Amino acid sequence: MSNFNVPKREEVSVANQAIFDNLENAVGFVPNLYATYAYSENALGNYLALSNAKTSLSAKEKEVVNLAVSQVNACTYCLSAHTAIGKMNGFTDAQILELRAGKASFDTKLNALAALAKNITENRGATSSAVVENFFNAGWTKENLIDTIVLVGDKTISNYLHKTTDVPVDFPVAQDLETIEA
Repeated sequence: MSNFNVPKREEVSVANQAIFDNLENAVGFVPNLYATYAYSENALGNYLALSNAKTSLSAKEKEVVNLAVSQVNACTYCLSAHTAIGKMNGFTDAQILELRAGKASFDTKLNALAALAKNITENRGATSSAVVENFFNAGWTKENLIDTIVLVGDKTISNYLHKTTDVPVDFPVAQDLETIEA
């Protein structure tokens, strides 16, 4: 059990309070994991800057990576959040489950992206040359490769933060993939 409570607005710095206000206006609430970043004076702003930075990947493509990485890292919080975001980006429940497993039978290019994200995460960056070659053969570029690696790092940060703090999930909880596939 975690000894981390989710900090309330009045418990964080003035700078983080402003970020909380922006999140409230944009999203309608401050997700618990974002609030947990606010224990640090700088981490929440830094993480949001990284997470919202320009990339060659579309919002939908970013969700492919987020789902595959969060599954490998077994992060219930991020799987739950990115299942909801994946649906907002047009993925069906069945497609989200496939993406979590590191594949996309419904789209060759997304299949290569999901496989790459899964392989990078499983192998801690020692990515299989065959997986990288398949990624390029599917039409992705070197820029896309670098941006995917950055996104794997971004999502891994949140996965680790949740797995360490175990703050409550405030999204509909994603089902365990192994239970669904059994």
